[in-house]
Amino acid sequence: MDQFEIASEAGSEGAATPAEAGKSLVLQALGERVRELRARRGLTRRNLAVTAQVSERHLANLEYGTGNVSILVLHQIAQALQCSMAELLGDVTTSSAEWLLLRELLENRSEEDLKRVRMAAGEILGTAPGGDAHRHSRIALIGLRGAGKSTLGRMLAEQLQVPFLELNQEIERVAGCSVREIYDLYGAGAYRRYERRALEEAVQIYSDVVIATPGGIVSDPATFNELLTHCTTVWLQADPEEHMGRVIAQGDTRPMAANPEAMDDLRRILDGRAAFYSKADHRLDTSGKTLQQSFEELRRITAA
Repeated sequence: MDQFEIASEAGSEGAATPAEAGKSLVLQALGERVRELRARRGLTRRNLAVTAQVSERHLANLEYGTGNVSILVLHQIAQALQCSMAELLGDVTTSSAEWLLLRELLENRSEEDLKRVRMAAGEILGTAPGGDAHRHSRIALIGLRGAGKSTLGRMLAEQLQVPFLELNQEIERVAGCSVREIYDLYGAGAYRRYERRALEEAVQIYSDVVIATPGGIVSDPATFNELLTHCTTVWLQADPEEHMGRVIAQGDTRPMAANPEAMDDLRRILDGRAAFYSKADHRLDTSGKTLQQSFEELRRITAA
């Protein structure tokens, strides 16, 4: 669920003083890592502070590299971000000798080389996209809210005469409550679990379908891998201003009304997720295009 409409994080709360100019490079790197993970998950600083049960000022200091944070606080933040302490600190490859050997092989490789290795690993482990005969006829649209996933998805499904699914509606069906209630009552971790279950059910039930996915589906690697394995994916892109304008045009004025820094939050989320969205089979930039132009392009690339 994209949360750029939620009130923005504090502004200058964590600004460094002159005495802090020589702050540790380790703390700087840790702060950048927290910001990166937070942006990838679409959380404002306030959201993360509430979920992690730490003060927003403490979190701001951590992100700016000015706070000598305790292990306990790091543990709480890692739990709120749904990642391990190792990932929070920037190293998930310390759990075994094989991990370390793999890390050595993959270090400093290009993105293209890493993709080839991932695809080859999928062949070995049985998770390669080519292993699903119906992958081509399951089309999943990914991207942030306001990119046109619902509108274009319905149009495509109607022309192909196949079902159209809003994955968020499937999540609510599985959970028995609204997305907002899932977050409020059970937290982001529960939402991601329902999201994975809803996607797995959709893949099992439908061999021909168009799916509009939540913007944050790329935040969970296991769920995103499931999507890439079983669906032909299309990243619907748009300029941040168009994303925001479309959301407001839909009647939701909360992004700008409740959050004066909403555009900054939106850009940060896009930057944090772009590397994951780019793993889609196709990409379609809807910026400056009419609805019909975007649909014709979508129809062309999915028919290829």
